[in-house]
Amino acid sequence: MKVAPTFKRLFNYSLFTVILLTSVTDTMAQERHESDLKDFKITIEMTDKGLKMQSSEGSAWLDLAFSLDYNRPQAIDEFGMTSLDKVPFDTDEKLADYLFTIARTKDEISLVGIKGTAWKELRFHLADNGKQSINQFGMAD
Repeated sequence: MKVAPTFKRLFNYSLFTVILLTSVTDTMAQERHESDLKDFKITIEMTDKGLKMQSSEGSAWLDLAFSLDYNRPQAIDEFGMTSLDKVPFDTDEKLADYLFTIARTKDEISLVGIKGTAWKELRFHLADNGKQSINQFGMAD
């Protein structure tokens, strides 16, 4: 009857090895993903006319200004304002390849990272004439 304990021990070692390899692979994939991100930096400002965005790195555009209805997202990529159904397939090696949406609610700004960001969602309060910078990793100084 020593077959059952040996089989159980072998099964436990196999299970442990699979779990270990899976966690190491996930960690390596995450590190690779973050290292693939290109730098960009955008400052978002709430004005009396709407939102103003300034890109200081990684974008083809420098300034965007637009009014934004509550809860209506606007897609932004490295080339400026876009729509999710008209995202360009061409990329420029000198620019960060990112895509996110920005929406305004009564109390906060909501961003959803779609491509080129380590973050999936950012939410923050932005007072009138207040500013907040973001980059590929989230909120920045």
